[in-house]
Amino acid sequence: MDIASKIPVYVKVALIFIGVFAFVFTMYIGQEIILPLVFAALIAILLNPVVNFLMKKKIGKIFSISIVVVLATVAVMGILYLISSQITVFRETFPQLKNKVTSINNNFIDWVSVNFRIPRTDIISWIKNSENGIMHNFSIGENLFILGKFMVDSVILPIYAFLILYYKPLILDFILKLFRKQHHATVTEVLISTKKIIQSYLVGVFIEMLIIAILNTASLLLLGIDYAIILGILGAIINIIPYLGGIIAMLIPMIIACVTKDSISYTIYIFIIFTLISFIDNHYIKPYIVASRIKINALVALIVIFIGDAVWGIPGMFLSIPLTAMAKVIFDHIESLKPFGFILGNTMPASSKFSFLNKKQKVANTHA
Repeated sequence: MDIASKIPVYVKVALIFIGVFAFVFTMYIGQEIILPLVFAALIAILLNPVVNFLMKKKIGKIFSISIVVVLATVAVMGILYLISSQITVFRETFPQLKNKVTSINNNFIDWVSVNFRIPRTDIISWIKNSENGIMHNFSIGENLFILGKFMVDSVILPIYAFLILYYKPLILDFILKLFRKQHHATVTEVLISTKKIIQSYLVGVFIEMLIIAILNTASLLLLGIDYAIILGILGAIINIIPYLGGIIAMLIPMIIACVTKDSISYTIYIFIIFTLISFIDNHYIKPYIVASRIKINALVALIVIFIGDAVWGIPGMFLSIPLTAMAKVIFDHIESLKPFGFILGNTMPASSKFSFLNKKQKVANTHA
């Protein structure tokens, strides 16, 4: 009998919880270093097939990696430029937008004051205190820090991706050397499966984002909503966050329409159209383009999204699904961890071993 089988179940559970806590805590305190590395690793996995294609065409390794990384960086910068140009248009019309918001705010204060019999001065005082708290949370120093961090990450990510692609053989051999030779076949299978899942997932997410951006932008342009392009692209990017992104992506243009349009009907039209787009996304685009590549059930997906938000914020919400899919692949190839891989998956058992409970319940109901 091996040592592992002698350990009581409650001790194993306690060790698992301690290990998970230590892992999550390490991810939290080390996010400044770990997050760029994780994103760079995902980017490298996504770009690896293109690098291999160029190398098969007798192009040198360094040159192939450089071409792919530079082209990917230019593509991302082009998208950011398009978004920033739309933000510039938004900024030019900001004074009119601010006046409209002020007018709506005053009407709302009057309505609350009349219907709830609250002095108008108390409502204004409460709003000002809330605004002061928000401005305190988003101070200039903090905004400069976030901007600086974004600039540093935008420079370091391509460098990390380049180095990961260049040192890929060294990294893979290092992983193999961590295990005994009899386990090398299993480790290789895990690495290949993980690579395929991540590549297909990221490609699926990109295709989904492109389709949603086109649908959002076209709908907003047909309705004549201001800032239709930026709202359509922003909604598609936010929609990447599973389950929650679609709601946020719909609320933003609804608010803009409420502020910029004189009729409430535009807000209702946006709600109907974006609900239809969300229905198409959840029932046709996601199942066949994204979800078919990731075998994670909805309950686990929702839980890991909130965990990702608690640990890494918005980047954690995006990374939670692919990282969980990677964990499932690992669990499925380790005998002692297969139950955890099973609970993460979306394969429903044909019959439950607890079906006898349902039979007893039916008998009890019959006697009753």
